[in-house]
Amino acid sequence: MSENTFINYFKNSFLPILSIIIIIFAVWYIFTVYLNSSIQIDSYERQKIDWDFSDLVRDTMSQKKPLLPAPHQIVSEMWKTIFMIKITSKKSLIFHSYITLSSTLLGFTIGTILGIILAVSIVENKAMDASLMPWIIASQTIPILAIAPMIIIILNAFGLSGLLPKALISTYLSFFPIAVGMVKGLRSPELSYLDLMHTYNSSRLNIFWKLRLPSSVPYLFASMKVAIAISLVGAIVGELPTGAVAGLGARLLTGSYFGLTIQIWSALVMAAILAGTLIFILNFISRITLKRMGVQE
Repeated sequence: MSENTFINYFKNSFLPILSIIIIIFAVWYIFTVYLNSSIQIDSYERQKIDWDFSDLVRDTMSQKKPLLPAPHQIVSEMWKTIFMIKITSKKSLIFHSYITLSSTLLGFTIGTILGIILAVSIVENKAMDASLMPWIIASQTIPILAIAPMIIIILNAFGLSGLLPKALISTYLSFFPIAVGMVKGLRSPELSYLDLMHTYNSSRLNIFWKLRLPSSVPYLFASMKVAIAISLVGAIVGELPTGAVAGLGARLLTGSYFGLTIQIWSALVMAAILAGTLIFILNFISRITLKRMGVQE
């Protein structure tokens, strides 16, 4: 890569992203001082401490229980709970992330399989299309926070607890984008291609395997990227009504009980990193698969 090419790449790709990040952090620090200042000023007045603006800025960014933690406080908390603690410790973010990730992946896998089965049934059967699709859409109108405790209670009544109930909540959220995306993908072949297959007297099974299914793969991967992120949300939500002691949801619960806002934010940032990593992996697999299929992105 020549020097001019590198400079152009930096200006066109990296510089805009860096500018947005700097702006976000600048606004974040401003709001950190603004939101935490009232608590800090009250503390100064109770202790009868003389202070100036520089003292206020410094102290609002070093509170133990701030309303809004500063970015460096979150980074420090994550560093301690990721690298300074054994991963088997219940204070380790890696440990809690593993618990949540297990539920996420199981729920995502079940949701993907269920979504594909439903999509194939809808496309290949007109009666299923008329009767099933409205119910699939209606299922997503129920708030997950309302249905999650019901799922947990019902499954506990059957002696099922731990990983599976949380995974099923992820399944409930993730199957919908998979089903809708696959329906769109299976119906994406042009009529001319379908007519050509009929001209060669192809069976419905041949049309499905050789035309509909390959055409649906790009739609499937696009849906999976949405579904994996929603699965993570479902796993975290599933940990909240159970009073879980492990998982990112448990970290959020503990932090809310004791007002540990830095812990809450570190769990949220970790969840965002986890979601971004999962989507990146899916995107990588998608590129390889579509390239081998000869699909141009």
